[in-house]
Amino acid sequence: MPPRTILTERQKRLGSELRRIRTAAGMSAEYAAGLLGVDRSRISNMESGLRAISSERLRTLAYNCDCTDEKYIDALAEMAEPGEAGWWERYRGSLPQGLLDISETEAGAVRLRGANTVHVPGLLQTSEHAIAIFRAVVPRLPEHEVALRLAHRSERQQVVIGHDPVPYVAVIHEAALRMQFGGRDVAHAQLEYLLEVSERDNVTVLILPFAHGSFPGAGQTVVYAEGPVPQLDTVQVDSSHGPAFLHADGQLAKYRAQLGLLEDLALSPDRSRDFIREVAHQL
Repeated sequence: MPPRTILTERQKRLGSELRRIRTAAGMSAEYAAGLLGVDRSRISNMESGLRAISSERLRTLAYNCDCTDEKYIDALAEMAEPGEAGWWERYRGSLPQGLLDISETEAGAVRLRGANTVHVPGLLQTSEHAIAIFRAVVPRLPEHEVALRLAHRSERQQVVIGHDPVPYVAVIHEAALRMQFGGRDVAHAQLEYLLEVSERDNVTVLILPFAHGSFPGAGQTVVYAEGPVPQLDTVQVDSSHGPAFLHADGQLAKYRAQLGLLEDLALSPDRSRDFIREVAHQL
């Protein structure tokens, strides 16, 4: 099978974990190639995600690298198994790769945490609110592109409002509540929906008021996706050029601490709902 020409974030992540296991054991790529019965370039391609690795070879590599964390190995083996295409694959060729990677990351998470300053989180947006944001993109998106992004976002939201939803903690700054994307009526409907979804057992909405002043990560939009094991956690940070995915140990520790501080600073769930109602009343 030839090398992949398009890499997903999941494939790149599996490759980086293979490299982490091998280098932590002080094993050379040449030795790993001999161990697995492949040539040296195949190891490089596996570690970059360009080529697949079977779960059997992955386990052989892990055990010979003295990796004894069975849950971690099992999670990696599951990543290596060819599975059914995710729903996001229907958008391949129509939407940017970064949006598909966001969907796949969320779908593989066992818990999601996030922080938003200016926008209500995408997973909690109404269709009208999302459309207003998509129409503000520069350069302007044609209407069929707006429709594609809306359909994709609606499917993404099933991870927290659909069947078997994951736990989701969203810290939202007061600024996001007061932004009137789409006008007053759309903004009001968005706040009402936020109140509705915050009552779900798996969703926790925490509001950070202006009155709290400074806070860590101001201006960033961050999502922390907890994997099946802590080593496979992923941080997604938004930018104007698309999402960035981070998973180095130091980066994970930084954003866990940052989100922990934000959650401590924010209002309780009940007080947050009262705050949202007050802002809605003021519109």
